[in-house]
Amino acid sequence: MARRKTALDHLNSGREPHIVHMIPPGAPGYREADGGAMVVSSPAEVNALVRTLAAGEIVTLDDLRAALARRHKVAVACPVSTAIFLNMAARAAEEQRPFLPAEELTPWWRVLKKGGFLNPRYPGGTEAQQALLEADGVRVSPLRRKPAVFDYADRAPRDRIEEREAR
Repeated sequence: MARRKTALDHLNSGREPHIVHMIPPGAPGYREADGGAMVVSSPAEVNALVRTLAAGEIVTLDDLRAALARRHKVAVACPVSTAIFLNMAARAAEEQRPFLPAEELTPWWRVLKKGGFLNPRYPGGTEAQQALLEADGVRVSPLRRKPAVFDYADRAPRDRIEEREAR
């Protein structure tokens, strides 16, 4: 029987980003692209962008998608695949946690949902994300009964995250 792929295997699958020029009506990103092209990134590219975030810096998934779109000079990055690839990066980081120092892990917990909300789909749910954010010095408080970071916009990186990786 074949070995089941790990999150690290999925992250390092060799998949390359590609551009979709004709987005079908009703597809994710169709209205947002407004007739423009959409990039479907790769797990490795999403992982590399997240790795540029320093302790205390926060971005939303939408910020990450905007960085990918700017990098590929298109209207939008696919919302579905970007979220899936971010989750792959998070799961791969957690697979590596027992073997690597914390500062070498991909800081997936620094990417929030729209509005500054924590993501319950990350490994360990919102409790794990909250603990890791608080270890970074980020305060998490409830907003409409859900954990959120109120000052997430003030914690955005000062420079564009897609430009950091190029350095």
